[in-house]
This record gives sequence, structure tokens and C-alpha cells, in this order.
Amino acid sequence: MEILVTGGAGYIGSHTCLELLRAGHGVTVVDNLSNSSVESLKRVQDLAGKPLTFHQVDLLDREALDAVFERTAFEAVIHFAALKAPAESVAKPLDYYYNNVTGTLILSQVMQVHGVKNLIFSSTAAVYGEPAEVPIREDFPVAPLNPYGRSKLMSEEILRDLYRSDESWNVVLLRYFNPVGAHPSGRIGEDPSGIPNNLVPYIAQVAVGKRAELSVFGDDYSTPDGTGIRDYIHVVDLALGHLKALEKLDSDPGVVTYNLGTGRGYSVLEVVAAFEKASGRTIPYRVVGRRPGDMAVSYTDPAKANRELGWSATKGIDEMCADGWRWQSDNPNGYR
Repeated sequence: MEILVTGGAGYIGSHTCLELLRAGHGVTVVDNLSNSSVESLKRVQDLAGKPLTFHQVDLLDREALDAVFERTAFEAVIHFAALKAPAESVAKPLDYYYNNVTGTLILSQVMQVHGVKNLIFSSTAAVYGEPAEVPIREDFPVAPLNPYGRSKLMSEEILRDLYRSDESWNVVLLRYFNPVGAHPSGRIGEDPSGIPNNLVPYIAQVAVGKRAELSVFGDDYSTPDGTGIRDYIHVVDLALGHLKALEKLDSDPGVVTYNLGTGRGYSVLEVVAAFEKASGRTIPYRVVGRRPGDMAVSYTDPAKANRELGWSATKGIDEMCADGWRWQSDNPNGYR
């Protein structure tokens, strides 16, 4: 299949592009490089031994995006491109709504014009907000706690309404839990600009000596060690979930939603201990106040994805941290 990947130079996008190429798909990437590097795509092509096509295009630029669709007859789109930091979204809500929702609108309109009606949408477990219970299933109520989660939920609703208006669309909504780790080669991984917003890349930068200590946001949650618990998923497992979602599109499913996670939660301090084991280094940390928009516990029930996609996560926290450390230690300055 010919696949367009928006945000394909980013962390999850680059790993998914690699798996798409290895599976024999044609890949075109559009990315504005606002939080990514074209170097990731060079390395993806090296690892795959196959080329892809790259266009530096912002989804908000309708004419440039339309020109990409004019060049290639795509069979499906995987839509990663978005701003993605929950805490930043609280400070910059208008940026998040404008970029994430408008980007999805423009992409959908251009797809419709060109008759491309198969879409995999990169959503988030943040749409659930503070769940009444865990593990979280796809039929749980949605109540995001921050503008990032709300922007993703708004995009989901847009895509559902689009399907209601035209049932020839097929949309797979993938709600990710917490992607971590890197490709086992150490050649591609997470390379955030500025201060990392996510736990594991911050820990990795402390381990490699780029940062003095980790800030632990709250140790007074109702959890065994007081720190927040999350479902961490290896980024390669997550990438492979997108290939299974592509197969699902072939069955004309309409709009379907899947949680992608391991079904197991780890606390912040458990992740710190696992990374210390992987790196052989002590991770100094300091407890500070809770961040706005954070919750105590979040992990999924992956049964629906297991059953309907034939997908399950295979890599545990030790492998996630080992691969994350290999990437960080081999590339202390990321792609730069």
C-alpha cells in the first residue's frame, strides 16, 4: 500500500515508518520538523534498506498538503502530526486547539477531495481523564483533564461525524498509553526539543549527564509508593500496532477505537529503578509538587486490541529501559 504518514519524522512516526517499509509498504512523510529531525528519516531508510519520500509540509498549509496528494495516489493515511505535551497545553491551550484540531480538519478535507478515505488517527489515553477504575477499556467515559487530551477528543469526534456523513470512510482511532524506549539498534529514538516533557527521556538525560536530577511530580498519590502509575509501552510494539490497524482497514470497519498499552502499570519510582538497572547509573531525583492535569493511575485493558487486531505488546519495562538507554548513550545529543 501507498501510505502517507503525517508527523513521520517524530518519535512514534519514525518507528512506524521503519516497520511500514520493512513490511513492503510505500511511505511518504509530511512533517514540519517543529519537534523532529529529518535525520531520523535518513536513519529509518538506512535501517530498512529502502527509500521513502519526504516533504517538509505543515498540515495547516492546505495548498502544500494538496500538492502532496496530487503527486501520489495514497491508499491510507496515518496521522501523527500534533503538539503533544499535556502540561504545555495547559499554558498554551489556543496553540494546541489550533494546531491539533485545525490540522486534523484540513487533512480530512484534503483526503476527501482526493478520495482517500482510510485513516489511522494517533489519539491518546488522555481522553479518559481520571478513570473511575482501572484497567481502562475503550467503552469508558471520556473526560480529558487538559487541552491536549481535549484536542485529541475533538479530533476523534470530527472523524466520527465525518463517517456518519459518509460511510465509505474507515477510521481506526488508536488511544496510546505511554510510549517509551527506542529501536534496539540504537539508531532512532525519542529526541525532544528543549526540556523533555515525558518521564523516560528526562531520566535518560539525567543518566547521560545532560541534566542534574529528575523532578518527581508528587509523591502523595494514592499509590503504593505515592508516585503516579502509568502503562508504558515499547515504541516498537506501538509501531507494530499501526501495521495491524492497517490490516483492519481492509475489512471496512467504519470507525473503531483501540487502546494500545501493555495492561500493566509502573510507578515513577519503579521506572527510575528499572532505568538505573539498565544504565548501571544512579538517577538522582527530587520530589516537587504535582503538575496540573496529571492523574494518579492509568493503565489499559488491551483485550480488545488483542482480540480484534491480533496485536499485543511483547516487550517489558526492562527492555524498554535498556533500549532507551542504548539510544541515549549512543546519541547523547539526539539527532544533532
